[in-house]
Amino acid sequence: MNPKVSRRTIIKTGLGGVLASMLNAPLLAKTALSQSVHHALLGFHAIPVADLLDDIVVPEGYSAQIFYRWGDPVSDGAEFKMDASNTAQEQLQQAGMHHDALQFYSLPTLSNHFERGLLVMNHEYIDPQVLHRDGGALDSLSTYTVEKTLKEQYAHGVSVIELKKESGSWEIVRPSHYARRITACTPMLVSGPVAGTHYIQTEADPKGQEILGTFNNCSNGKTPWGTYLTCEENFHDYFHVSTKKNISKKQKKSWKRYAIKHSYYGWHHHDERFDASQHPNEPNRFGWIVEFDPLDPESQPIKRTAMGRYAHENVAHKMAKDGRVAFYSGDDAKFEYVYKFITKQQWDGTQGAQHGGLLNEGVLHVARFNETGKGMWLPLIYGQNGLTKEKGFESQADVLVHARMAADVVGATPMDRPEWVTIHPETADVFISMTNNSKRGDKGRPKYDAANPRDDNHFGHIMKITENDAASTTFDWTLFSLAGDEDSGSTINGDSYANPDGLMIDSRGVLWVQTDISSSKLNTDKFAQFGNNQMLAVDPSSGETRRFLTGPIGCEVTGVVMTPDLKTMWVNIQHPGEEVPAVMQARGIEKSPSNPNAASNWPDHQKQGRPRSATVMITKDDGGIIGA
Repeated sequence: MNPKVSRRTIIKTGLGGVLASMLNAPLLAKTALSQSVHHALLGFHAIPVADLLDDIVVPEGYSAQIFYRWGDPVSDGAEFKMDASNTAQEQLQQAGMHHDALQFYSLPTLSNHFERGLLVMNHEYIDPQVLHRDGGALDSLSTYTVEKTLKEQYAHGVSVIELKKESGSWEIVRPSHYARRITACTPMLVSGPVAGTHYIQTEADPKGQEILGTFNNCSNGKTPWGTYLTCEENFHDYFHVSTKKNISKKQKKSWKRYAIKHSYYGWHHHDERFDASQHPNEPNRFGWIVEFDPLDPESQPIKRTAMGRYAHENVAHKMAKDGRVAFYSGDDAKFEYVYKFITKQQWDGTQGAQHGGLLNEGVLHVARFNETGKGMWLPLIYGQNGLTKEKGFESQADVLVHARMAADVVGATPMDRPEWVTIHPETADVFISMTNNSKRGDKGRPKYDAANPRDDNHFGHIMKITENDAASTTFDWTLFSLAGDEDSGSTINGDSYANPDGLMIDSRGVLWVQTDISSSKLNTDKFAQFGNNQMLAVDPSSGETRRFLTGPIGCEVTGVVMTPDLKTMWVNIQHPGEEVPAVMQARGIEKSPSNPNAASNWPDHQKQGRPRSATVMITKDDGGIIGA
């Protein structure tokens, strides 16, 4: 950003004029699509804000169908029971809770026929008050059992389901050879510099070679060779620290930096590996990117430690000119960082899970956003940039396990909750959502800067990175949009939104933006104007923004994928029915194990039902391209 351009100028003039003054002609030509494409990119009528409507709304000329709900059988498992009486073993064969990111895989692989495929999705976390008939550990520890612990663990992880198109409509194939569930109890291999080191060795795994499970799987990624990457985000919520006696100073420092304090679920009562005081290395075994091959139902997931340990939101990739692959990821927490991993070896361009070994060697970098609109990718390599014994590091494995601490040392830029990353298919520009940061500018906290231009950032923003090459260690950056309303200095061209989270650019170049206003703020005070969470379509060239979908009460709209012909879209609706103050106050009730649908009863709308996260399938009534 031009040092002469102040934050006031941005808010008053708008980013369009500021960016135009900053970018030279070649860069403008590179990032702008032609005028003819620009005018044709968005072709639907925007829908209005949905205020406390407990349903999905899409534009006129489109249809939305409930496709895959929590508790639906993955293959030939048990049917969902509305009273939450399904057992843990039944949950193991059913869709997990709280759907998040998802990917589509055509079958046969690389085919141009879009009549069969796999849908792979994450299940981020759970709501014990909805999962069980009488709640979880925080509701009643005396009734919290081993069976409940297992059911909660089985409701986490990943689903793989098979789809086929029959008579013009997609349906789930049951039973299916491909269908599987990956959970918090699935054995996983470990690869990269941390594998076998003392950082992840435990009593149950003294060699540090196999980790049990994955959880808090937020967003994801897809490798160019065709495998699925699931990202472990807020793993700290699962570990209980009963005492710090006999815990090393370094471990205590690590726990503080990664916010490991207490368990939200109480698994440690029946699964002692979640008692960090008894097993202090167990938290080090989570916070990774996990790779597996969805086309091979027998394949074992692998935790790729070379890519670093932090609260991974998602991961997106692009190719370098020399054939190496760069993977971009955000660390979703206030004042955390943006990272890029560059493989050591080149990819040969062929498909196959055997290429996953490329993720074992490479260099993890962290971003520094300078005030001038320039930036640097700082390498996190042991022995360089202060990552030495004098600073408390002893090896490359140490640097990767404690990536946050390493990023602190090299001087990365603390960001306003960096979340999803997506890559433009034509320009290769990198878009990153910064959801919010209400702590920026607080006493003792970093104040606003060029890349995070608002103190007390309630509404968030989206950034754009432009590089000469994916392997470059320098870049240019701009503020693509400031979210919020006019009073907050929003630069959105069209329908307003707050707290951008999920991002996906489709093959036409449409940027899909999904919002995650927390349930505690939805429909309340300054957020009331935005209504329920939503998904919008944006023309990256002009910034033109149109509201495409609104979700039910209390939900987050997260995860979107399309078939390669762009004629079918799947969107995930997560945690409908979380307590929304505006709803609770108006109805004079509270959500509880005995009243799980106090806020929302979507999608089944049964009187004695319960809210269920679900995948929604969207098609255009004339069979055309979504959004066109």
